[in-house]
Amino acid sequence: MERVTGIGGVFFRAKDPETLSAWYEDTFGVSRVPRDYSTAPWMQQAGATVFAPFPIDTDYFGNPNQAWMINFRVANLDRMIAQLRARGIEVALDPEIYPNGRFARLSDPEGNPIELWEPKVDR
Repeated sequence: MERVTGIGGVFFRAKDPETLSAWYEDTFGVSRVPRDYSTAPWMQQAGATVFAPFPIDTDYFGNPNQAWMINFRVANLDRMIAQLRARGIEVALDPEIYPNGRFARLSDPEGNPIELWEPKVDR
């Protein structure tokens, strides 16, 4: 069977796409969509990606009207949280350490939920 090799993009509606794109670039280093084919798009590091449909009545995303949530892998959750808080961004650290790593939650300026994940590294 032919299989997909990864996620090629995340597309969603925004009230102000330009401002939100700038926020993701300034906050997380996620480059804006290239304006031409000679400019490379944002490249992510190889790693685990979870593709998980949730029940329609889940409260995992917070707002019950929210249909999606993005999860970004990070190398050092503590440093990322400190960086975000230094910019005045509210971040909630999940105090539990799970078998697959650590998590934190925040929202972008339009209220879209974001989960940060520091995968557990076996050393």
